[in-house]
Amino acid sequence: MPPAHPFDFDAVNSDGDKLKEECGIFGAVGVTDAANFVALGLHALQHRGQEAGGIVTYDPDEGFNSARRFGYVRDNFTSQTLMKTLPGALSIGHVRYSTAGSKGAAIRDVQPFFGEFSMGGAAIAHNGNITNADALRRELIERGSIFQSSSDSECIIHLMARSLQRNIPERMEDALRRVEGAFSVVAMTRTKLIGVRDPLGVRPLVLGKIGDGWCLASETCALDIIGAEYVREIEPGEMVVITAEDGVQSHRPFRPQPSKFCIFEHVYFSRPDSIIGGQSVYETRRQIGVELARENPVEADLVCPVPDSGTPAAIGFAHESGIPFGMGIIRNQYMGRTFIEPTEHIRNMGVRLKLNVNRALIKGKRVILVDDSVVRGTTSRKIKEMILDAGAAEVHFRIASPPTAWPCFYGVDTPQREKLLAATMSEEEMCQHLGVDSLKFISLDGLYRAVGEAEGRDKSCPQYCDACFSGEYPVEPADMIKKGFQMKAAE
Repeated sequence: MPPAHPFDFDAVNSDGDKLKEECGIFGAVGVTDAANFVALGLHALQHRGQEAGGIVTYDPDEGFNSARRFGYVRDNFTSQTLMKTLPGALSIGHVRYSTAGSKGAAIRDVQPFFGEFSMGGAAIAHNGNITNADALRRELIERGSIFQSSSDSECIIHLMARSLQRNIPERMEDALRRVEGAFSVVAMTRTKLIGVRDPLGVRPLVLGKIGDGWCLASETCALDIIGAEYVREIEPGEMVVITAEDGVQSHRPFRPQPSKFCIFEHVYFSRPDSIIGGQSVYETRRQIGVELARENPVEADLVCPVPDSGTPAAIGFAHESGIPFGMGIIRNQYMGRTFIEPTEHIRNMGVRLKLNVNRALIKGKRVILVDDSVVRGTTSRKIKEMILDAGAAEVHFRIASPPTAWPCFYGVDTPQREKLLAATMSEEEMCQHLGVDSLKFISLDGLYRAVGEAEGRDKSCPQYCDACFSGEYPVEPADMIKKGFQMKAAE
């Protein structure tokens, strides 16, 4: 498969030093040319997946139609010619970064997936990861199912096909009861838009109103782009079935469980202009910076964010510490596409292609760099070198999340545990490895306080999924355990 762009930074600097943002899903019903709304919604969710995207529509005269493409939404779903092939008032879409299945996968791995059942067709798009997908896939193949992709999400379609329930929503309920892990799903039939969240609510899903129609989205920022009114979050374990005629009908197909929403959505994954649980993501990240400054003060002359994800936390850190805030690092906003061919010389430039130091601001100063996380540490080392090359007197890292010491199995592309810096080094060893004057992370309790839990983390029953920091997995990763993954020993 040729690259989606002549030159892409992630292909050049593919050192896995940032956690990749799972996937984004969007659906609309009861609106003219629903695919146009879905394309706009997916554009707003592009940060959640840049590898590929797809849209499925239904029109009474044309039936089901679909388009799946590699690359960005802006490059693939703006053609009037293409959009005319996606008619109808009902549509769902998906943007993808592969977390299960092969990397650089074929077009058959791009969602939404479609299936034809005895009672009509249905399409589904899934954000998350099925932790028992290997076992389900093996069972389904042994019983005659023929898979078309390497994606774990396809298991849902096959489970629906084998269900004996009367209609597609009931078949989906039946299928999802067999699924373990994390899932937010949007699906469609000829008349219905369906949204489901797993019983723990690990991955996000929100409901919006657009004119006489309705929409579902991974984040509220996708509602804003189409002028939709935010109605509410889909609750953990809830299924909504929406039609243009009857509106929203809610079902509770799963046994109630304590919510375990992914806390890293607050730290990094969600866009800062989104709302989570009634809270501004931007304000939460600013408060993370406040807590970080309280826990880990240091004498310095400048607080500088690592753009763009570190900016709100750096603003909070600067305000709380009284140290001036400055944009000491400038991001090249046009890095996603360029005519420059990725020669070996260009590849060796690495992070400098994406970020540049504001030398006039940095020179001679003791600099605090605020970033959202440290994964492998390779990018952090390069940024430190750039800051020192610009004449900084000292470099101090302050990280707006606890050390990432455990892989995620719920829809986030995480390196193997032995490749996570915090899994093999203490904080002091990481500081020496990065070659900085100091390195400090926010505590897990501090992070919980920043997201609104005044008493910090409830150790007996954590309020969020924080497995990437704590090693405490709310759903046992069955497939990975069979492959030899060692869970954290009980304390």
